[in-house]
Amino acid sequence: MLPYQRRLKPLSRQLRSDPTEAEQRLWACLRRKQVAGVQFYRQKPIAGYIVDFYCAAASLVIELDGSQHHEPDAQDYDRQRTQVLQALGLEVLRFDNRQVLTELDGVMAVIEASVRKSIDAR
Repeated sequence: MLPYQRRLKPLSRQLRSDPTEAEQRLWACLRRKQVAGVQFYRQKPIAGYIVDFYCAAASLVIELDGSQHHEPDAQDYDRQRTQVLQALGLEVLRFDNRQVLTELDGVMAVIEASVRKSIDAR
């Protein structure tokens, strides 16, 4: 089991109840084991962070970035966050919210390829 901070559980529940439009659209494609038969979770606490989507079977984290992630400070924070998650053995995929809203098929193709590659490697 991956480490997490218990104090993040209430916040993760709150985030699940108020998703962005991009999160809603992507979740509709990930839920109910629609991708390679694997389970995804949303707003999952891992280490000191809450990741947008997580697949334990593929050791995969998916992050959706809004416009605030284009700021230099946010980019530094995202780099640090990605390094921590990768140190736990997780692959991190990042997509811009606009990509999800306008290029969902392409986003899903990248996610499915990553999941299948990870599962095949095991």
